[in-house]
Amino acid sequence: MDYNKIRKFCRVFRITIGLILIAIGIVQYGAFDGAGWFFLGFIPLIAGIANFCPLCIFSKKCDMPE
Repeated sequence: MDYNKIRKFCRVFRITIGLILIAIGIVQYGAFDGAGWFFLGFIPLIAGIANFCPLCIFSKKCDMPE
């Protein structure tokens, strides 16, 4: 299994989901009108930019082999 391909896909996927959630928050509610979508989008966005998956700590399914 090629773990580098999986990690590259996951990183792009998290950044895309983060940007989509931020866009939904801005379009539907405005950036700071109490919409959780806007702020919720920053979690996958930052995780994708930092190349860190918080769920991997708990699931142990997307760790790189040592």
